[in-house]
Amino acid sequence: MKIPEKAPEKKVITEIKPALQPETVPETSVKTTKPLSRQGISSAFSINSFLNKEEIEVKEEIAAVKTENLPQNHFTETDLQMEWNLMLKQLQTRNSFIFNAVKTFKLIKTGENTIKVLYPSDSAKVEFDKIAGEFFNHFKTKVHNHAIVIDYQRDFDNLKIEVLTKRKVFEKFIEKNPLLKDLDDLMKFDLT
Repeated sequence: MKIPEKAPEKKVITEIKPALQPETVPETSVKTTKPLSRQGISSAFSINSFLNKEEIEVKEEIAAVKTENLPQNHFTETDLQMEWNLMLKQLQTRNSFIFNAVKTFKLIKTGENTIKVLYPSDSAKVEFDKIAGEFFNHFKTKVHNHAIVIDYQRDFDNLKIEVLTKRKVFEKFIEKNPLLKDLDDLMKFDLT
């Protein structure tokens, strides 16, 4: 076996170039009229903006609805009471808090186009105002009378809610049937 001879190696000569020196850039000074850094923008929640806040006048636009062209049909007291009771039933299932506040309200038809609303307290009236727009808009369209005027009056008698005990209930029954007093004397009922 013969071993092949190696081919002679070629020498590669690479030229080494001298390192380039960085070019010098002449420095020029530029003067600006505005600062280079960004100025701080204050948010709407900063104390400084709260102190410097200007009061903005808010103008409320009241939309005047002319009722002269709208229907003004007649409605009865029973129409009003039926719709009010229906609203109370719906309100009982939908929002019990408002229902408890407005269940003692009385709605009475006083004139041809006037409804008197008797309310027991101002806090109850605030809760009524939440549903009043919905109720009266529904009622106006139902009876086809858009000239209805609502008159609110405070009812001080309605505010008194009496707690009835067994003794008070029994005394009311005695007023209707005096023989119950004799029965109570004889049997000595425990009505505490």
